[in-house]
Amino acid sequence: MYTKYLFGFFVLAFCVTATVGANPVPAAEQVCGKWESSGKQLIIQVYTENGEFRAKLTWYSNTDGKPLDYWKDVNNPDPKLRSRKLLGMSILSSLKYNKSTNSWEDGMVYDSRHGHYWNASAYIDKHGLLHVRGYWHFKFIGRTLTFYRV
Repeated sequence: MYTKYLFGFFVLAFCVTATVGANPVPAAEQVCGKWESSGKQLIIQVYTENGEFRAKLTWYSNTDGKPLDYWKDVNNPDPKLRSRKLLGMSILSSLKYNKSTNSWEDGMVYDSRHGHYWNASAYIDKHGLLHVRGYWHFKFIGRTLTFYRV
């Protein structure tokens, strides 16, 4: 009978000591990692580079049966960039963490379907969902995509 309680005590003690030494992820870096869109159309990888937060496209569903690396940035207004592959392409850049609002602001998001860059911001809600907003100068003129952590 006491062995059951003793075992539970050791499990509890292990959990407490394992979490005491753990380094929590800084608030600014909580956005880093892989995220899948709520409609399951794409997966992005958010990372830091040169002090800014960026995201690259790592998977998407609309391939018309062709391999992912087949698709190019054909709608880019710059003819020199139309041959670059969509897979692995940076689609979100220049985001900076705003500690006072717990959000990432002043970024740019690239829409490869139309070949346009839009202003961008992002935040993680209380349920752990990432909301990325692409907008034109004013946040109320835009669209938000929601992502789940993968």
